[in-house]
This record gives sequence, structure tokens and C-alpha cells, in this order.
Amino acid sequence: MRHHLRRLAPLGVLAVTGALAAAMLIDTGSGAAATQARPTNTQPPTIGGTPEVGKTLTAREGTWTGNPTDYDYAWRRCDADGGSCSLISGAGDKTYVLKEVDQGNTLRVIVTAQNADGRRNATSVPTAVIREAAAPPTANPCDKNPPVASELKPPERLLVAGQQVSPSVVGGSTQTIVARFRITACDGKAVQGALVYVTAVPYNMFSVPPEATTGADGWAELRMNRERGFPASQKQQLLVMFVRARGPGGNLLGGISTRRLVSFPVDLRR
Repeated sequence: MRHHLRRLAPLGVLAVTGALAAAMLIDTGSGAAATQARPTNTQPPTIGGTPEVGKTLTAREGTWTGNPTDYDYAWRRCDADGGSCSLISGAGDKTYVLKEVDQGNTLRVIVTAQNADGRRNATSVPTAVIREAAAPPTANPCDKNPPVASELKPPERLLVAGQQVSPSVVGGSTQTIVARFRITACDGKAVQGALVYVTAVPYNMFSVPPEATTGADGWAELRMNRERGFPASQKQQLLVMFVRARGPGGNLLGGISTRRLVSFPVDLRR
């Protein structure tokens, strides 16, 4: 009986030793599994958007294993070559609006993926060099109603599109003429603020009034007083006028200015 018990003792020791070893193997194995289950980046993050001040950039997470449940973002400002990066304070969202300070630099984004077993991060390649904000598109002055003469530029051109005179027939007794001219541009739209000049030809028949400004309807009115040169002859049948329209401060002979000769009937018997 004592001999039998001596044989059992080593078996009990072996059983305890085996249990401890198994427990150690299980603990080691579970630690390795936890490390391998953290997210792993297989395709780096990228940045989408236009590299221009005022535009919005968007971080794209890239591809990860481990089924990440959440992502964090950290934007970094780098030099033109993508190096010497520094963290941008407060820039922790998926999107980032480019500032003036970013001009001439590049940006990277660090994406951190995490799941229940841990977290890892990956950094994007740099953006293109950030350029200054583009100038806003220039509004077309012809879109206004009415267009304003001071805003019109070539190839637009003013046009003397209508004329009236009172009296409608200039007589031998006429002392004062009221001439009206309508100025248009932009495919026939009345132009406001155009300066209109008029003089009778030949000179000295009627006075030359100061330039008049067209209203919202495109019409300008000018008053001319009779001078000693009228009539030019006792057979005169037409009163010819030289008319010019221009924008304020515009070139008298170029730019959007225009010139035209118009005529009105004359009956010296009246």
C-alpha cells in the first residue's frame, strides 16, 4: 500500500504543473490576439478638395482592417515640399476650411482608427501647394436693368438709338430747340448715366449746351438757343446735329463712346 502511494505523488505534481502551463499558454495567446485585432491601415488616408484659400478640404480615411468603430482627425500644416509639419490647433474635424495662413504651404491629415481592441493612426500624403483665393467672378453690367454707363466696358458700345426735337419742324421764327436723344447698349437696353453732347452743324446756328445725362429710360434732354448763324442759307431744309454719347470719364473718341449725325426738318416759312 505504501508503495502504491509513492507512485501517485509524482502524478499529482505533474497534473498541477500541466495546468499552470496551460494557463500560461492561454494568457499569452489572448494577449497576442488582442494586439493583432487593433485596426491596421492597408491604404493610407487621402485629402479631397480644391487647394485654394477659402475652400474646404475633406479627409478620406483610407482602408483599414479590424473593423474600426471610430475615426479621429488631426490636420497638420507643412512646407511646400510636405515636410516640417506642425499640428493646426483646433483642426480636429473631418473637414478643414483653408485659411490665408495656409497659402504657399501644404497640408496633411493624421487619421486615427480605433475599435474595442485598440487604435492606430496613419498619415496622408501632402496636398498640392495651397494657392490664394480666386477673384470672384465679375458681374456682367449688361445684366442690370438699366445698365449703367460708368460700368460698361468694350466691346460694349453706346448707341444713339432715338432722337426727337421740339418743335418737330424748325422754323424761321424758332428761337429755342429742345433736343432729346435715347442712348442704348447691351442689345438695345436703355443706358442710365450716359453723357450726351450735341452741336448744330455748321456752327453758330444754335448754342452748344452742356452735356446732359441720360435717365433710367435712356433719354437725355438738351436745350439749344438760336444764334446769328441760323439759317445757314435761305434754302435750308435740314438742321444737322452732331451727337456724341460717352461714359463718365470715358474716352471721347474710344472705349464705349459713340458719335452720330442726325437731322431734323427745317421750314423757314414758319
